[in-house]
Amino acid sequence: MVKEAMFYTEQPREKALLIGVDRENSGWSLEESLAELERLTLTDGADVVGSISQRLKSINPKTFIGSGKLAEVSTLITAMDVDVVIFDDELSPSQQSNLERELGKARKGLKVIDRTALILDIFALHAKSREGRLQIRLAQSQYILPRLRGMWQHLASNRMGGGVGSRFGEGESQLEVDRRIVRKRIDSIRHELGKLRRERSTQRSARLGSGIFKVALAGYTNSGKSTLLNLLTDADVLAEDQLFATLDATTRRITLPDGREATLTDTVGFIQKLPTTLVEAFRSTLDEISEADLILHIVDASSEQRDKQIEAVWEVLEQIGAHQIPQALVYNKCDLLDAGARTALSRSRPDSIMVSAQTGSGIQGLLKRIEAVANASSILIDVLIPYDQGALVHLAHDRTAIISEQFTSDGTALQLRVPSVLLSRFAPYSNKPVESQPESQAVT
Repeated sequence: MVKEAMFYTEQPREKALLIGVDRENSGWSLEESLAELERLTLTDGADVVGSISQRLKSINPKTFIGSGKLAEVSTLITAMDVDVVIFDDELSPSQQSNLERELGKARKGLKVIDRTALILDIFALHAKSREGRLQIRLAQSQYILPRLRGMWQHLASNRMGGGVGSRFGEGESQLEVDRRIVRKRIDSIRHELGKLRRERSTQRSARLGSGIFKVALAGYTNSGKSTLLNLLTDADVLAEDQLFATLDATTRRITLPDGREATLTDTVGFIQKLPTTLVEAFRSTLDEISEADLILHIVDASSEQRDKQIEAVWEVLEQIGAHQIPQALVYNKCDLLDAGARTALSRSRPDSIMVSAQTGSGIQGLLKRIEAVANASSILIDVLIPYDQGALVHLAHDRTAIISEQFTSDGTALQLRVPSVLLSRFAPYSNKPVESQPESQAVT
């Protein structure tokens, strides 16, 4: 008997219509912001069939856009067979509810979402670790909670009668039940994240106590942080030409040119209009940045919006309290620039580092910069370590910068640059006063 062949068909991609509002005092042009929204939409698996915009001094409190523009959008929805309308800004719960009701008349089952919901959906696709998935569930629950009323408004509008007692109909009671469920879910997720945060904090404390110099990669999404991490550490972290391909913090060891070890941590990429719910939900992951000794701010040198992307990253770093940490500005993807553009960029930012994670160009210079910042935060000391303290010599090779090393009849004579946290381990073997520790300086 011949078995019948089974055929599987892919689900058709949704058709999306993008909507942007041009307001005064916006750092990004409307065209740039909508272009990024289109990349986000494609990353999430939908096709953009059109976009529409409106210049407004102030947004419409009911529907975000004006009534005339709303009618124009309705016409496009029907003409283009649109499945989902995506706004480039965060909508209030009432605005989203009103828009779904009005635009839903043009197409049954139409979805209306905002930039925040789109980013949350992309994060949900890419989160791999338990902590990452919990962080996304927390942000999604926080986003949904104030929007539950709109989901049950249709029931409330169907209540029979009026007057005393009619205000507690089916829709309202179900709304309260759902709110309790979501609040309970938020509390449960926060409890789980709290346990994971404490575990991560313990791991960070162990790294701090070990004297390992900690480097964090921060940057706009798709700036090439994961590719750079893979090159520097021989890691196998996913690196794709996609927005938010990496969500989970990944820490690997690197060896600096002077032989000492350091840690390098890759973190979630930033973006303009980053939802505050995501910043809160990813607090434990972002702590890897705020507790680093040096932040490598990775920038896509080939991006036409690189200066605005730098500003967007600086805003988030300030938001998480990491703006005081020494930073080095690293222009990645320099292989995509011609010689003239590279020279002009280097002159405009003389303290920056020009690299290519794809070709390896500039990587030794980057490692030397990390080493220089590590040395600036260390203390110069001369020690004579007895031969029966071999473990301490081993620690010196792993955790300090060795300037010189000699073997004498009394032990191993070393001149070292020692992290302050390890100074008490080596100070008993020094015959000279310990040099005072220099203040760390930002290197951006």
